[in-house]
Amino acid sequence: MTRLRLGVSACFFHADPLRAVFKGKTLLYAEESLLRWLMTEGVVPALLPRASGAVSVDDLVDGIDGLVLAGGSDMSPLNYDEQPAQPEWGGDAARDLYELELARACVRRNKPVLGVCRGLQVLNVCFGGSLYQDIETMHPQGLVHRNWEVYDQLFHDVALTPNGFLSDLYGGPRTARVTSVHHQGIKRLGRDLLVEAVSTNDQMVEAIRLGGGEAFVLGVQWHPEFQDAEDPELLSSRVLLQGFLNEVRRRRA
Repeated sequence: MTRLRLGVSACFFHADPLRAVFKGKTLLYAEESLLRWLMTEGVVPALLPRASGAVSVDDLVDGIDGLVLAGGSDMSPLNYDEQPAQPEWGGDAARDLYELELARACVRRNKPVLGVCRGLQVLNVCFGGSLYQDIETMHPQGLVHRNWEVYDQLFHDVALTPNGFLSDLYGGPRTARVTSVHHQGIKRLGRDLLVEAVSTNDQMVEAIRLGGGEAFVLGVQWHPEFQDAEDPELLSSRVLLQGFLNEVRRRRA
């Protein structure tokens, strides 16, 4: 059987006439850790462009077995009927549209979707949910989930929901540490979404899954690709990826 091919959503550098490289051009890029994480299990990652010209979103999705929504910039609050509370929280509306279209196309075709950090937030908004624009200032018990100085060395504990997909995957309900690099998070859960994990400190939703039906959609707020797969103190990133890929293989078969 040929290797699994997963589409990966791109991060955007929008056209900037002052940028020294590719002046005034829009650049699409990927953070390499995510691609390397996928390749540890033999997956061929494919960075997906925005559909254009004679190529539609459906054409792009037809060429992949599943989709990974990558981390990165904030979502625009306009996509969940709010105004940005601060100018710097205005988000990336163009990237939002691109990723929402990809996610919806995959769900229609029963192609599994995994959202990582921002990707979880995209999925929540895709199903009608909303976000805290800034957890620290807007959540009643919100703690700091992103510290620029330590970046991917900021950790906190999550509790897996009993009888959930992740709980079953990891051998039962448990608490484990994960990497935390986000300042936004789920406020109102999207329709038909189930909570798979929460932060033990402030009860922020840390993982979600689409309930019912055949489509497989999973989102995690942490960054498994930033974690050392061999670190016994952290929730295994390898187990998470293998569990997702099993769902991809089932549907491809």
